[in-house]
Amino acid sequence: MSLENEINQRKFRNEYQKSGINLIYTYNWVTEKINKIFDEWDITAQQFNILRILRGAGQPLSTLQIRQRMLDRMSDTSRIVDRLVLKGLVKKSVCKIDRRLVDVIITDKGRKLLEKIDQYSDQMDAIMANLTEEEAKTLNELLDKIRNVKDE
Repeated sequence: MSLENEINQRKFRNEYQKSGINLIYTYNWVTEKINKIFDEWDITAQQFNILRILRGAGQPLSTLQIRQRMLDRMSDTSRIVDRLVLKGLVKKSVCKIDRRLVDVIITDKGRKLLEKIDQYSDQMDAIMANLTEEEAKTLNELLDKIRNVKDE
């Protein structure tokens, strides 16, 4: 179904406006699909992202370091970390190098949860199944171009 039919909009000012609205609409659509996958484990996409960052780091990170690596940098990292602490998926401790900072590390429970979720990566990839690999590559290049990212 076309964007016009999806959002009940018959006319756009121009293709730039339509592209911008299409990006927002598609972001929300993909986010909804991914959130449905995470609902089973009672976590959000942001919480998943933090768990993934901590697992990949393999060492404690401050909330500032986590925020710098997050996909959603506008989020309140401290609040999200606190929710993960309550669930037992991460733990916090005072940084040994700088006592003003708090270190965050993933727990065994957090690692086990990620191992379960890893089994669903094909389901997450299926959201983009209508694209060929070449189309996905082109889409990535176009999205990078919108953000003015140069290929290094």
